[in-house]
Amino acid sequence: MVQLAELDAAPDTIEATLNYFVDTGPRPVSLVADPGGRDQRTGGGDTEPRRVTLHNGRLEADHFALDRNGFRFVDHHTKVADFFDEDRIRRVCYPEMEALVKAESGARRVVVFDHTLRTDDPALRETQKIREVVRRVHNDYTEWSGPQRVRDVVPDEAEALLDRRFAIVQVWRPIHHPVESWPLAIADATSLSERNMVVTERRYRERTGQTYAITWDPAHRWYWFPQMHPDEALVFKVYDSEREGHARWTAHTAFEDPTSPPQARPRESIEIRTLAFF
Repeated sequence: MVQLAELDAAPDTIEATLNYFVDTGPRPVSLVADPGGRDQRTGGGDTEPRRVTLHNGRLEADHFALDRNGFRFVDHHTKVADFFDEDRIRRVCYPEMEALVKAESGARRVVVFDHTLRTDDPALRETQKIREVVRRVHNDYTEWSGPQRVRDVVPDEAEALLDRRFAIVQVWRPIHHPVESWPLAIADATSLSERNMVVTERRYRERTGQTYAITWDPAHRWYWFPQMHPDEALVFKVYDSEREGHARWTAHTAFEDPTSPPQARPRESIEIRTLAFF
């Protein structure tokens, strides 16, 4: 847990710049680099930096609900100490995340299918072959790519599973040390509109996926959780097949924190992706 003195020092709100998307017509495409490299963007679209107010989510943490706001902030201890140990992540962290997402979502079955390590330290990114932080407002799945991920991960069961409600739920947490730079901002799902979501292709070596780029809307209500520690996690939903009565998406992005201390350590984090079946 974060020390009380640290919490008392964190402001209720901050002003920061988030990078939104400007839709210019042609579909934007991201060419996904191998781990350690940098993605390249081609096609249409542009970046629009916007100053926004971010609210200290710690002050409202007890009120957030996954199906209403799209996210939950939780205390969660992990037995993984070295997140650069791939085998340990899969053997220890995956079962931990399955149990956490079941508890937070109420799903009857959870399948952990992927994880990504990120850092804003270029040298560490290259030596450990991990990915850069994402500095643009986005949501990770679309109406097409959500169901397609089920077909990719559990092809033999996919059509039967797609007859019922399912969601893609992710867990984000810092690793090795607290977040001092480039924290994660997340938008309350109740403030999002699908009119602000633009399909973006993500082209990997072996497949093509889709995400939503997000255009500016002054209605967006943004949160961040200052000084997150490795024993804290953000559980958030990036797809829900249920169209009514449930949060379906959560726009999010890394951002340059104006309250970062001098000589702040580069952010190191992991995000775990799961399929949650109801």
